[in-house]
Amino acid sequence: MAARGGTWALLAALCLALPPCLALPPAARSIRDCRPRSRALLAALGGSLRRLQVFNTLGFECTLEEVDLEDITASQVNTLKACMSEDSGAGNCPMLERDTLDKNKCLQGIYNDLNTYRVELKDFNDQKVLTTIDEMMQALRGGGPRAPRPSSRAALTFKERMRLCSLLQAFWIRTVTINRMLDYLASLESSL
Repeated sequence: MAARGGTWALLAALCLALPPCLALPPAARSIRDCRPRSRALLAALGGSLRRLQVFNTLGFECTLEEVDLEDITASQVNTLKACMSEDSGAGNCPMLERDTLDKNKCLQGIYNDLNTYRVELKDFNDQKVLTTIDEMMQALRGGGPRAPRPSSRAALTFKERMRLCSLLQAFWIRTVTINRMLDYLASLESSL
């Protein structure tokens, strides 16, 4: 039990050491602004995955069955860790309760996920996906739009294409989770 407390203390210390640009100002955290952007991200990512399959761009069928998924956000405060109750009680389904949910921590977890996937997909050839990630991050952070980043992508090896497929499939699942979480947070806001 002491090791768990030490882990959380280390995690808190690391969060405090993060550069200020990763901190989200509370005023910019409007669920109303995030929900449409989150849905646009889900649509862009779904469209990109469909195009990869239809045009066989990667040279193989990019489906969940074809790849091993890796949670690249597991070592950070992510949507799953930030938005779920730590003490879920009996059973295997974490409880979401209004009084135990920290909205700001949850939104920070969502932002961290988006930032992590944005970095991993920086050379991805679909500007619509990259732009919608940027727009979603802007909605969470507040401020003006980011300039689009040009892609400087060389031909990918088979291993890199497999990793890209795995990243896109894992990001698709996380984006579905983010959408559901934002809908839940919006329902809490509207019930106040």
